[in-house]
Amino acid sequence: MIDNTLLMWGFGLMAAALALVVIELLVPSGGIIAVTAFVVAVGGIVAFFRYDTMWGVSSLAFTLVMVPVIVHYAFKIIPHTPMGRRLILGQKDDEEVQRQALADQQARDEEQALVGLSGVALTDLRPVGAAQIEGNRIEVLAEGGAIAAGTPIRVTSVQGNQVKVRAKA
Repeated sequence: MIDNTLLMWGFGLMAAALALVVIELLVPSGGIIAVTAFVVAVGGIVAFFRYDTMWGVSSLAFTLVMVPVIVHYAFKIIPHTPMGRRLILGQKDDEEVQRQALADQQARDEEQALVGLSGVALTDLRPVGAAQIEGNRIEVLAEGGAIAAGTPIRVTSVQGNQVKVRAKA
C-alpha cells in the first residue's frame, strides 16, 4: 500500500496558503499574512516533491502560473473592499461624498445670498480692499475701476471666495 500522507500534506498546505491569501485581501497586514502564505505554499511544494517528483514539478508550475494571476486580481479587488477604501488615499465612501456635496451646496448658497446686498467700502478698493456688508468685514474686488473708502457699494457676484462689488449709483 502506498503512503499518501505527503500528498495530503501537500494539498492541505496549498489550500492553507490559498486561504491565507484570501485572509490577506480581507485583513491587510502589511504583507505578514502574504509572507506566511508564501512559506506555507513552499512547504506544500516540498511535500509534493517528497511524495513524487512529478507531483512536485506540477505543483511548482501551477504555483508559478497562479501567483501572478492571484496578485493581479487581488490588486483589482482590494480597492473595492471596505478596508481597501480606507487604505487608499482619496477614496471616499458614498455617505462621505454625499455629506461633502451637501456642505459644498450650502457654501454656494451662502455665497450667492451675498449677491445684491449693500455695504460700504472700508478701504480704497484698487481693485481689492475691505468692505463692510451686513455688519461683516469682507475682502472684496471692485469691478470697473477703483472705489474710494466710504463709498456705498453693492455686491454684484460671488465666485468661490471672490466677492465682486460696484459703487452704488
